[in-house]
Amino acid sequence: MTYCRPHTLDFPFKGVTIQALSHTPILPLNIYLDISYSSSIINTSSMEKPRKNYAFIDGQNFHKSVQEIEEELEALEVVLDLNEFRIHLMEKHAVNIAYYFIGYMPKNKLLYAALRKQGYKLMFKEVAVHEDVTKGNVDVNLTLQSMIDIDNYEKAVVITSDGDYACLVEYLHSKGKLECLIACSRGGCSYLLRKLHNRIRIFYLDDIIRDLYTRKETS
Repeated sequence: MTYCRPHTLDFPFKGVTIQALSHTPILPLNIYLDISYSSSIINTSSMEKPRKNYAFIDGQNFHKSVQEIEEELEALEVVLDLNEFRIHLMEKHAVNIAYYFIGYMPKNKLLYAALRKQGYKLMFKEVAVHEDVTKGNVDVNLTLQSMIDIDNYEKAVVITSDGDYACLVEYLHSKGKLECLIACSRGGCSYLLRKLHNRIRIFYLDDIIRDLYTRKETS
């Protein structure tokens, strides 16, 4: 795996650092091909096709999730490295495309550039500002995109803690199209999602961050 030297950008998540790379790293694809030859013709019938999963990230909820576990992360002196998280999605869940749904604000152009370089496909939502409160809910956009692409991916990784997505998660599961749900901490995840744990795989962001940090420390 090849890494380039990172530099730090200001990031709207308090206490969280983004490591923006000067160029997008080439991510490894562990594909093993069983190729046999017969009369100089390659037999591709035994080729194992790589999995093709998509991630659907509710950026606003992801932001909120990080804020909720911020004190715990600071106590561990751990920061959220979105580049490592993107690699985690590929290595653990075979995510080829990671949609990141987020409200567009011109002042966050550096953030958007960093996310793109780290392998996220940004899907912008026009934001509304009312009495100094900015709203840019992306739940409809995320759900619609997951349906538009449903024939293009093998399975979906839904990344949110919002109970409004419970119907989408259950539907994808019923169609055999759900890889897993990634939520924030157990306490910060909606009960409407947590109650599905007997039927679907649920991973929690704080556990993933600790695991990535432990792997880095021991490597």
